[in-house]
Amino acid sequence: MREFMRRVPIKAGKRGKDDEKDLVRDILRKWPKLIAWLEEKEYFTAPASKDHHGAYEGGLMKHSLQVAYELERITVKMGLRWERPESPEIIGLLHDVCKLDDYYAVSLEEPRKIGYEYKKERLYPGHGDKSLIMLMGLIDLTEEEKMCIRYHMGAFTDKSEWEFYSRAVQRCPNVLWTHTADMIASQIKGV
Repeated sequence: MREFMRRVPIKAGKRGKDDEKDLVRDILRKWPKLIAWLEEKEYFTAPASKDHHGAYEGGLMKHSLQVAYELERITVKMGLRWERPESPEIIGLLHDVCKLDDYYAVSLEEPRKIGYEYKKERLYPGHGDKSLIMLMGLIDLTEEEKMCIRYHMGAFTDKSEWEFYSRAVQRCPNVLWTHTADMIASQIKGV
């Protein structure tokens, strides 16, 4: 795990886009079908949002790497245990693949500026559950990884889901740490 943290000194401008792509490919190298799918779906250039954190080309990959980094950092500092050691990296990189189906690029009035709009023809509703559906058949996730991806939004969901989120945290405390890493990345680091 600490090797990942040495390879990802997340600070603005420290790593180039190609370095980040290579890092993602290296982390997920056990799943070539998944890597091919991520490339086909434009994971490396997709935005993380329309109007919030990572609303720019490559924002999804940058956000996902930051979440993986923060989850790894929390794991080391808090002495967390995972079903498999690479889970923080897997979860961080894949928690928001649902966004690959959410946006399309549009030209803005300013030269060479791109914005994003919501796709009306999205295939699946939801967020964490949508990421899991999209990942089916591409990677075998542990039950813990599934819960962390499914509930990574924490209480930023419909109130009707709160009891399920609470139950997931009780059964698997790393769900809470995953949400925390996502909030650090998006709300504190702005990535």
